[in-house]
Amino acid sequence: MPRVKGGTVTRRRRKRVLKLAKGYYGSKHALFKTAKQQVMKSLMYAYRDRRQKKRDFRKLWIARINAAARINGLSYSRLMFGLKQAGIDINRKMLADLAINDEKAFAELAETAKKNLK
Repeated sequence: MPRVKGGTVTRRRRKRVLKLAKGYYGSKHALFKTAKQQVMKSLMYAYRDRRQKKRDFRKLWIARINAAARINGLSYSRLMFGLKQAGIDINRKMLADLAINDEKAFAELAETAKKNLK
């Protein structure tokens, strides 16, 4: 029986890992062992950060809404409570967009929230 060498399978696997490691610094893009370690770590970071991104954007939206609310004489929590009492259901992403791009509309929402606090 002839001897079977695993050359093509091994080469294909190594090329796949090195292709994923393209652009990495130093030996991490050239040497298989270090590239494999870094690719595994990078995939872990990617998985984690897909969830982290959602948290980061929510924090950003809240900071923007809070800044705009304080310009209109309310705190963030009072604004959100006032809007809830008024029956206005608007998500934070759209509210933050209004705060930046349409200050007049945001001011009207803030006034509605103020009226419904009392």
